This record gives sequence, structure tokens and C-alpha cells, in this order.
Amino acid sequence: MQTTIVRYKVKPEFVEENEKLVRAVYDQIRQKSPDDFSYSTVKLEDGLSFIHWANFSEEGKSFLSGLPAFKDFQAGIKERCQEMPVVSHGNFIGSYQSRTALKPA
Repeated sequence: MQTTIVRYKVKPEFVEENEKLVRAVYDQIRQKSPDDFSYSTVKLEDGLSFIHWANFSEEGKSFLSGLPAFKDFQAGIKERCQEMPVVSHGNFIGSYQSRTALKPA
């Protein structure tokens, strides 16, 4: 498994729009239910910074970029951002999720 982590900061006036676009991506991910793929998004306590975390196999590498909602999300990223996305890649080691894991807000 490979891991991609993306961190960026949006302008205050674009927080709601950014969250709406991210939720649309999750709607499409749920519809497709891909194997060997996990995706998480966190809004940091400053209310403006976001972190996206994707784990995927080689076959799942292009899954996210092929979603129309993800293309919509990426289309306006330069306009929405105060700090542009910084992308890091790594190799997945492990994770844990309890049966009572937190649900998105």
C-alpha cells in the first residue's frame, strides 16, 4: 500500500465551499466502494487547514483522480487556498479502527 498526504490552508471565505466539495468526493467514493483504498480528511483546529490522507494499492492509484467530484474539488483549489497544497508520499505500515470509530461531523 502507498500513502499520499496533502495539507493546505483555505481562505476564510472558502471554508464552507471546500467542505462541500470534499463531502461530494466522499459521496462518490461510497458509491464506488473501491477495494484497497482508504481516504480520510481532517480540518485542523485553526478552522482553515485541511489534511487529506489516502492509502491505496497500485491499482487504486488513479481511482481518486478519476472521480468527477474530485476533479471539481481540484478545479478551484488555487482560488480557495491561502497556502497551496503540499503533497507527501510514503509507504503504508498499518492502521487501526475500532468498531466504535468516530463518524464524520
